[in-house]
Amino acid sequence: MPLTSEQVKAIQDSFAKVVPISEQAAEIFYGRLFEIAPAMKLLFRGDMKEQGKKLMAMLTVVINGLSNLEAVLPAASALAKRHVGYGVKATDYALERGLGEHWTPDVAAAWTAAYTVLSDFMIGEAYDHRIAA
Repeated sequence: MPLTSEQVKAIQDSFAKVVPISEQAAEIFYGRLFEIAPAMKLLFRGDMKEQGKKLMAMLTVVINGLSNLEAVLPAASALAKRHVGYGVKATDYALERGLGEHWTPDVAAAWTAAYTVLSDFMIGEAYDHRIAA
C-alpha cells in the first residue's frame, strides 16, 4: 500500500527534528535496541559511532526518497541482503519511537505505514529470493 503525501510529509517533518541531534539519536536507537534485544549487540563488532552515522545516512536517503519510493527500493534491497550476511533475521526488524510530544497519532501512523512497506520489501528481498534460489 503506497504512502499518502500527508504520511510522507509527516515522516519528513518529524525526521527533520532528529537530524540536528543525529549522533544522539543513533546512540538512543542502538541503546534501546540492545536493551530490548541484548543478543543483537553481537551483530555489531565495529565502531558504534561510525555505525550510527551509517544508520542516519541510510535513513536520510530513505526518508528523502519516500515521495518516490521506487527510487529507494534498490538501496533497500541491497541493504536487506547485506543484513542477512550480518546475521539479522526477519524477526529482528523493529520500530522504536522517540520524538516525545512530536510523536502524534498521525506521525505514528505515517511511520508505521512507511516501516511496514519498507520492512516487508526488505524481508522479501532478503529471504524470499534466497529461499527460491
